[in-house]
Amino acid sequence: MVYVLNMQGKPLMPCKEAKARKLLKDNLAIVVKREPFTIQLIFECENQTQDITLGVDAGSKHIGLSATTDKKELYSAEVELRNDIVDLLSTRRQNRRTRRNRLRYRKPRFLNRVKSKNKGWLAPSIENKIQTHISIVHRLHEILPITKIIVETAKKKSINRKKNGTSSHD
Repeated sequence: MVYVLNMQGKPLMPCKEAKARKLLKDNLAIVVKREPFTIQLIFECENQTQDITLGVDAGSKHIGLSATTDKKELYSAEVELRNDIVDLLSTRRQNRRTRRNRLRYRKPRFLNRVKSKNKGWLAPSIENKIQTHISIVHRLHEILPITKIIVETAKKKSINRKKNGTSSHD
């Protein structure tokens, strides 16, 4: 499957490898990206597209993606998210403290914390996961004319605990 862009760089429906080979051979298209293989047409054409639904299964360690029409799957991928950010930040904090203690005594500062500066602050690990989701969907929008996005999220489970004959929901 070869992804196709029109002259203005807008995505069209993908084509088969044979058709892309013919377009490239006749100098009617140029290669834009090699991964995923994407060509751009250098002539005007009808911009007819079908409805494409992008399904996103958002998880804490993996993201599953699938772009489909009514009849065919056009794109599928599984992306592994980074899980090392917390450890890297802890190491950086430890090195910084060691360096400060080695040099001289520095009075502790408490008013320069990130949490106190920004109201919409998120932990760096969560922020990275959100940005990864957004950037992957944005990259797919560049090569496919996606009309609908469905994001599957996990349901919050209610836990029944029985204490002394009564049950409560958390």
